Parts: sequence; C-alpha cells; structure tokens
Amino acid sequence: MKVVLTTLNAKYIHTSLALRYLKAYAQGEFDVEIAEYTIKDPAMNVAADLYAKKPDVIGFSCYIWNIEETIVIVDMLRKVLPETKIMLGGPEVSYDTEYWMNRLSSVDFIIMGEGEETFRDLLRQVAGEQKYHFVFGMAYRKGDQVVITPSRPKLDLNTIPTPYRFKEDLVPMRNRVVYFETSRGCPFSCQFCLSSIEVGVRYFDIEWVKAELTYLIDNGAKLIKFVDRTFNIKRDYAMEVFQFLIDNHRGCVFQFEITADIMRPEVLDFLAEHAPPGVFRFEIGVQSTNDPTNIAVQRRQNFAKLSRTVEKVKGSGKIDQHLDLIAGLPHEDYDTFRKTFNDVFALRPEELQLGFLKMLRGTGLRNDASKFGYIYSERAPYEMLGNDLMPFSDIVRIKRVEDVLEKFWNAHRMDRTMEYLIHQAYPSPFDFFQAFGDFWEARGWSRIGHQLEDLFSRLWAFLTEDARPELDLDVAHGLLKIDYYLQHKYKPRKLWWDDGRLEKRDWTAALKDAAEKLGMEERELQKKGTLDRLPFDYGTWVNEGRVDRSNPSVLVFLYSGEEAGPQLVALPQPDGQAAAIKS
Repeated sequence: MKVVLTTLNAKYIHTSLALRYLKAYAQGEFDVEIAEYTIKDPAMNVAADLYAKKPDVIGFSCYIWNIEETIVIVDMLRKVLPETKIMLGGPEVSYDTEYWMNRLSSVDFIIMGEGEETFRDLLRQVAGEQKYHFVFGMAYRKGDQVVITPSRPKLDLNTIPTPYRFKEDLVPMRNRVVYFETSRGCPFSCQFCLSSIEVGVRYFDIEWVKAELTYLIDNGAKLIKFVDRTFNIKRDYAMEVFQFLIDNHRGCVFQFEITADIMRPEVLDFLAEHAPPGVFRFEIGVQSTNDPTNIAVQRRQNFAKLSRTVEKVKGSGKIDQHLDLIAGLPHEDYDTFRKTFNDVFALRPEELQLGFLKMLRGTGLRNDASKFGYIYSERAPYEMLGNDLMPFSDIVRIKRVEDVLEKFWNAHRMDRTMEYLIHQAYPSPFDFFQAFGDFWEARGWSRIGHQLEDLFSRLWAFLTEDARPELDLDVAHGLLKIDYYLQHKYKPRKLWWDDGRLEKRDWTAALKDAAEKLGMEERELQKKGTLDRLPFDYGTWVNEGRVDRSNPSVLVFLYSGEEAGPQLVALPQPDGQAAAIKS
C-alpha cells in the first residue's frame, strides 16, 4: 500500500515535524513517503506531483495558514484519483470535525488531536478489514452519515520513535528550520489559544532529548526551534537542556518559547554567565498588559516580573528576544492597546511581533464570541474584524502600525534613526509608528515593493512633511545617512539623498586628514572607504545625546566586504580625535 503524507508549509525553509512523527510511528508496518510543499506553490503543480506518486492513501496536515489552499488540492485529487483514500489531520480539523466532514465531501477520514497511534491504526484498517469504528480519535463516513469515534488516551511520549533520523532529511536540515519538542501540553488556560484545551504537560525522557539534539547538531542543523508551549515551566528540566546546549551547540542556534514572569533569578544568572552570545533566542508572548483583558482570557501574567526578566536577559547581551502582542483581545480598545504597545516597546526587544486575534476553532474565546461582540472572518485564519470596543476602523489603523514596525524596527536596517525618533522626536513609539503608517498607506506604499534606498527615502519624505517641533531634521538626516552606509558590505554606488557627498576640494582635504588620523595611505582609504559630512559632532551625540553644531564631523566608512559589516569612524573637525564605532 503506497502511503503519502504531505502538507503546505508557510515557507520553504520550514519543515513539518508532525509528518515525521506519523511516518516514524507507522514505520515497520507501512512504507510512508513525505512530500512537502509551500502555500505559494500553484495548486495544479502540487496536485500533479502528488498524482504522479500514485498513492493508495494520502494524508494532509492542516493548519490555519494552509487549510484553504489544501482544500483546493484535495478536490483536484479526488477527481483524478477516485480510489485513493484521503485523510486530513492537524489542529485546524481536530475541532468542529463534523463541520469539516460535511463541508469536504472529497475527504474520507479526519484524524483528531494527537495523531501517531490513530494514523497507524487507521492504516491497518484501510489495508485490512476496514472496521473503522475500532479506531479511536477519528471521523469517517458510513453511507451518508459522519461517524466520530471516541477520543483516545494521550500517548506515553517515550513510546514514540524518533522523527529525526530519516536519510532524506540529512542534507535539507542544514538549510532549513528544524522543529523539536521536549514536551507536549501547556499548564495555562489562555482562552484564545488551542494549547489551553489540553490539560497537563508531558515530557520526553531527558536522555532521549540529548541524544536527538546531538544527532541533529552532528548532522549540520543550523537553527532548531523548540515548539514546547512553555519551555521553562519545569525549571530543572529546562536548566539541564540549557546546560547541554551550552556544552554542545557548535554554532547551532536554538529558539525557545518561554514564560518570562516565572523565570527564576538563578536561571537568569546562569544564562547571563554561561550562555554563548547569539546561540539562544527567546520568544515571549506578552499579548496584553491590560489587567481586565488578561482576566477575561484567563491569562495569568505579572508584567513587572516579566519586565525584569526581559531587561536582565537584554542586559546580558547574549540572547535576542522576540516579544508578541495580540491586538483585538477583550476589554482592549485603541487607547489601551496603545498603552500595551508602549509598555512592551519600552523593553526594547530585538523584535516586537504585532499580531491580530484569530478566533481559532475549539477555543473558549471563539465559543464566547457573542459575549464581547466579536465579528470575524468565517474562513481561516479567522481573524477578528471588530468587537464591542475595537471597531474595524481601529483594526485597519493598527495594521498600518504592524506594516511599518516590521520594516523599520524588526528588520534593524536603521537602528540609530529609530532610537532617536521613538525616544526624542515623538510622544511615544506607538505614535511614531501610527503616524508613519498612516503616511505610508496614504501613498499606496503598502501595495508595492521596496528596495533598501526606498525605505530610507520614504522615511525621510515622511519626516520632512511631518516636521514637528521636537524633530531635529539635521539629526534625523545624519543618522539616516549613517544607517544607510552601514547597511552595505561594499561602498554603496547609489545614495537615497540628493545633496551628494562632499565637494571635490573638501573631499580631497578630508581624505588626506582622515588618512593621517587613521594611519592609512590615502590610496588605501580611497579604495576601502567613503567619506561624508555630518553638521554636528557625532561623538558628542553618541556619548551625551546632545547636538553640538559648533564642531561638525566627517564620517569615514571603511568597507571590507566581510560578514561583520563596515566600520564607522567619526572625525570631528578640525582637530578632534577619531572615534571608531563598529556597525
């Protein structure tokens, strides 16, 4: 019996851990082939590739980001492979399962929840007596009726074979994200999250975890994302994994989802002292700092403790942090969300992810949607369109914040400029991103592509038009130029500003002066570097945050073409000392 497991990943670099678990559990009894695609692949191409495999059974792993695209492919395959058994599984179809069976006549079976054992048992029945009522945790058709069998008990995780040791994965894992779990379940009850439905947390054996991580690292994995819902809930277990990875990482990067307000001081001290720089990344779901909101969604959170954790981790300079917000939660209007955004932005995370509430099937919040006046899209990803406190017009405005936040803060293309604008020139970070987002949208820039120089010139266009009293355009323009130069590995041939570089006579004199101060030959400096001017003393600005126009600086950018990027040297005029600043 030819069995194919497939899914549409969000991006090519992603891999499906679920498919590999299913294959591993059925291995020995059934030969299962994995075929992965992306949601960007044309449906006809995917259907044609799957058709060519001539499967007897084909299973699709379904999520909110791929369900609608998956349905198109399933309907095609049903027409061209009428005898093939088609099954769906995954979180998107594990709830409201009868609805899916009624909507999707092309589907024979749906596996609900944890699928390894159910998948194997279902294959046994497909290949054998076809007594599907013996298989727990699934839905099937009996004539015109949909039958849903009783749910099955949770697996002992230590009976699941490794999903990581297939030969065909050895080369891809070096260039793609590898997903890994040490536990299943979540101890919390957040009503917007599917994880709240499963009670309790189960763990894989720690020695098994170490062995599998060693295998992945040995075989060249570059980025391993732990999918545990709260990695640090069991402190001793988390500490043992941290220590193991510190000792054995060999340059691999590991990302964890943690709950920051329960992180113990001794764990933070340990990481600050021992974590190698750049090896760990933390994802922290803040979602809201509004107490009535957190109470309404049964989310326990101590923002003061969370802040201390984030600040201490940031202070170590070793671990990047990705903080998440959700717009549209109950009891949060535009103004309270503005406060939430500013509260979290004040922590200066390396990345701030602004998402919008999804009314996921099976969650308590979807079941109570009418209580808060929610309206939302009926098709995945079920994004909220408004509620009794946040109308659609506010959602649209906040989406403009999300657009420019992603391009101008999370991408880290112009950190110096951003810090100045959000710290000194605008009342709050949210106010800057909202004003800029409104400007961006009004010019139709959200619907076109952008090269690097476009992003700089469009921010400058906004600043010159906005021209508020608190904004020093000389400072903003100078910092934008510095950020632009530092985005290049080689001397940029194209500038986004109109005034060009120094005049020839000034450039020649500045080159000679800079070469002398830097102890370089003029020819070498001309080859490796470029010069520009700043109408204020950059050293004073960096060290004191003060604008000194009495002593302008000449900026020297030295390019090596290496991954580390260029070096910036600011030379105060006429007799100041050179100050080297790495990008």
